[in-house]
Amino acid sequence: MADRHWKTLRKDIVFEAAPYLKVARETVELPDGRQVDDFYQVHLRPFVSVVPVTPEGRILILEQYKHGPRCVSITFPGGFVDAGEDPETAGRRELMEETGYRAGAFIPMGTYVDNGNQRGCSGSYFLALDCEKVAEPDPGDLEEMEVSFATPEELDAALGTPRFAITHMAAAWAFARMKLPA
Repeated sequence: MADRHWKTLRKDIVFEAAPYLKVARETVELPDGRQVDDFYQVHLRPFVSVVPVTPEGRILILEQYKHGPRCVSITFPGGFVDAGEDPETAGRRELMEETGYRAGAFIPMGTYVDNGNQRGCSGSYFLALDCEKVAEPDPGDLEEMEVSFATPEELDAALGTPRFAITHMAAAWAFARMKLPA
């Protein structure tokens, strides 16, 4: 297959609310030579999502209000990757802050871009095995969450329902489910 990469000829930042959001207007050249003068890119901070599993096979979940979908839904520990921090370190930090649990094994499940054309953000997903409580949760921000547990079958049944209101969380569970024994 021929090279299908687009060439960025120019990039201008048209809006920035650091460190959370940047919008850029790019001039791009397509492989066939056509030029697009106003191709917008949205850059959000990278995030991590961690699916924690206890030694007994229970899945640790958070049920919390999220303002994007404007409802309480199933989530997993996660959050922004800080500047200079690698995704695994961020995932371990978020797991501890939000739940008070520490993982024995931390298995990468991939890093993915949120939006195929406008970019959005990139998310790194992890499966955390042999998680044990070692401290009290201390999320330290605007989040109020309830830590609870679910079986794999309960989470399977919740996919495709409003309980999983956030694509990233449904994806995290689907990635984890592929790695867990049936």
